[in-house]
Amino acid sequence: MWIFGYGSLTWKVDFPYCQRVVGYIKGYVRRFWQASIDHRGVPGKPGRVVTLVPSEDPEDQVWGIAYKIRDEEQDKVMAHLDHREKDGYLRKSVLFHPLDCSIHPWHLTIYLGADSNPFYTGPTNEDTIAEIIASAVGPSGSNSEYLFQLAEAMRNVGVSDSHLFGIETKVKHILNACDK
Repeated sequence: MWIFGYGSLTWKVDFPYCQRVVGYIKGYVRRFWQASIDHRGVPGKPGRVVTLVPSEDPEDQVWGIAYKIRDEEQDKVMAHLDHREKDGYLRKSVLFHPLDCSIHPWHLTIYLGADSNPFYTGPTNEDTIAEIIASAVGPSGSNSEYLFQLAEAMRNVGVSDSHLFGIETKVKHILNACDK
């Protein structure tokens, strides 16, 4: 079994795996359209985390990390991830394309914050998202830490993501203005 990390699973892996592969899935975009009251925000002041949104362009790519889970650890890892992603995420199987094009694509599992869940916020102005992220804090830490760690993880694999990096720039501007 393989799991795809496109958010915090790109930099905060808290489950056992036996192989890690950089690559992408097609037909989706990464967006900060998922409210978080259990990790990066609290009830009454939710933070924002990423989810995958189906794209109108079937060639759009979301880069991330695929993790291979040993057969004997699948049930334990899936139970852990189901709990970790409990706020409205669903599991779905999609085709994964490794960065190393000598390796054939294969299907893996993604966690998707579908628009039918109560924490899905839908399209939101990036300035609004940045203001939320700059001030939100939850049990797992500040929302800005989540954003900065994700942006750094994507830079480390050589990925450009205009939504992610645009919000990162806006949040840094907000935080720098607050420090003055």
